[in-house]
Amino acid sequence: MNEALKWKLVAGFLLVFVAGGITGAALGGFYARHLFLEFHHPRLVGVRMKEHLRGQLNLTAEQASKVAPIIDKEAVQLQEVRRDTGQRVRKIVTDAHRQIAVYLTDEQRQRLQQIEERHRQWRHRHRPQGFAPPEPSPTP
Repeated sequence: MNEALKWKLVAGFLLVFVAGGITGAALGGFYARHLFLEFHHPRLVGVRMKEHLRGQLNLTAEQASKVAPIIDKEAVQLQEVRRDTGQRVRKIVTDAHRQIAVYLTDEQRQRLQQIEERHRQWRHRHRPQGFAPPEPSPTP
């Protein structure tokens, strides 16, 4: 085997290795997105609970139809708890920022407002469809 052929084989193996790593990272990222963002979507809580109970308890079609309204009610209540908790958390953070702003310079206040705006934009992008809690007023 000549020297040029050896280097071509090494380069080929490295290329395949790198391509495999990139493919694995991309597929892993897609799966992680599905697992953490889509699978745990608040709108799907009721559906997931129904599937879980149907599978774990071997419910008949009649039992599943009788249990479904109870689970739907539970899912609505859980979504309300999530919304209320989010509102409480935002109020606590907003109040804390308002209190902190008193001790900051004008430049620091401006940076704090930029942080709040970035967070508001992030929340808006990641908010589930149909889930729109009210926005707090900006820090003075």
